[in-house]
Amino acid sequence: MAGNRRKKNNPKIVVIGGGTGLSVMLRGLKEQPLDITAIVTVADDGGSSGVLRSELQIPPPGDIRNVLIALADVEPLLALMLQYRFKNGAGLAGHSLGNLILAAMKDITGDFVTGIRELSRVLAVRGRVLPATDHMIALNAEMEDGTFVSGESNIPKAGKRIKRVFIEPEDVSPLEEAVEAIGQADAILVGPGSLYTSIMPNLLVPGLQAAIADSHALKIFICNVMTQPGETDGYSVNDHLSAVYRHVNRQFFDYVIVNNGDIPREVQEMYAEKGAQPVALDLDEVTKLGVQVIADQLVLFRTYLRHDTGKLSRHITQLVEGWKEKKR
Repeated sequence: MAGNRRKKNNPKIVVIGGGTGLSVMLRGLKEQPLDITAIVTVADDGGSSGVLRSELQIPPPGDIRNVLIALADVEPLLALMLQYRFKNGAGLAGHSLGNLILAAMKDITGDFVTGIRELSRVLAVRGRVLPATDHMIALNAEMEDGTFVSGESNIPKAGKRIKRVFIEPEDVSPLEEAVEAIGQADAILVGPGSLYTSIMPNLLVPGLQAAIADSHALKIFICNVMTQPGETDGYSVNDHLSAVYRHVNRQFFDYVIVNNGDIPREVQEMYAEKGAQPVALDLDEVTKLGVQVIADQLVLFRTYLRHDTGKLSRHITQLVEGWKEKKR
């Protein structure tokens, strides 16, 4: 698995999150001389993942699939095939081929985590991909008006400000390999991705939370470029960090990496129609938290705004290598 990319002297990084943002970043990071472990959320309950989770009693495979493809060394056609979503067919419509393959690998190997490991080998994945837990968990939210919303996919649809999210069962055990990876890491990266529905479910697994707190690794938060309707409306960089700290009851980030580049007005207007806006950098508030800020022009726009993975990956690699050198 990722033979020449996992040399013993390469810095070990653990990346925690889920969703599109994480996958985009990993496409850039895999080109750097880093030993990558991705710890991925398993709280998804919508779409194909939700159906497979319910019918087969397996952790939802969608975020795992996206991360595997992002880290894989495969022909573009194979990546497209794994992402292909069936449009027709009783029982097939809505499912992606990659999700079905992961479900099949679980049955073939007898274990979801083993199935991921074996598929990683087939796809020449540069690193390791691990679920935060191999147990079924549900994500719920308490809103600021006192109401509760059940289910990861329903939280952004509620149209209310989120007070807190929590998982059930609250005492779920983390995957032991994930805890070990955190313990051995030179750096831990959190984000980018949906703050409450992709990032928080990982940090709320008690064993993972404790492992991050106990780790002496460099800890970096990768902030989203835009706010997310139904989750982080009006949030600044400080609001993102403070939300994490409220949920884990401790402060632990050393750095936050943020975009400070201009976003064209027409792009902002396009996102504003959907209720999203650029995440504002409130530098004074962030520095009060003891977090150092790395700010740069970090966005590219094609069909959607995405992180410039080349620039972002170079910033991360420089920070990690500097931290590792300092520890020697």
